[in-house]
Amino acid sequence: MDVAAWLQQTRSEVLDEAYGSLERSHPAHYEAIGEHVTRERLDELFSLVVSTLQTRDVAALSTFVQQLATRRFDEGFDLSEVQAAMNSLEGAMWRRVVAVAPPDELADAIGMLSTVLGFAKDTLARTWVSLASKRHVPSLDLSALFAGGDTV
Repeated sequence: MDVAAWLQQTRSEVLDEAYGSLERSHPAHYEAIGEHVTRERLDELFSLVVSTLQTRDVAALSTFVQQLATRRFDEGFDLSEVQAAMNSLEGAMWRRVVAVAPPDELADAIGMLSTVLGFAKDTLARTWVSLASKRHVPSLDLSALFAGGDTV
């Protein structure tokens, strides 16, 4: 089964489902930018996932996700919002592949898709943590949590 070709054939259905799923989670920043821009962003990620499946080369995906993480971080998005967008696309892609993959090809198809999307999500998280670690975050005052601890 050519996973990339099948996903390409079901592109509009995948993107509609992904957008619907993301919309139901009500991520503030995606709601603020609106449906049109959010759909464009999902479409761009879809294209890169399909391209990566075709070429079996993650270089372009890696660069894109690092840039995506930096832009969304600078725009004030929460990591969970960006992860929700990726997860919504992943879920829609999975459902399409599982529905059509012959049983003897399902493991390979899901393995390829999971590898590409897992790589993208890992790159997103690592880049985000790197960016967040460069910002000064005030330390937490935990003294109230331990008040009266000497009486126990």
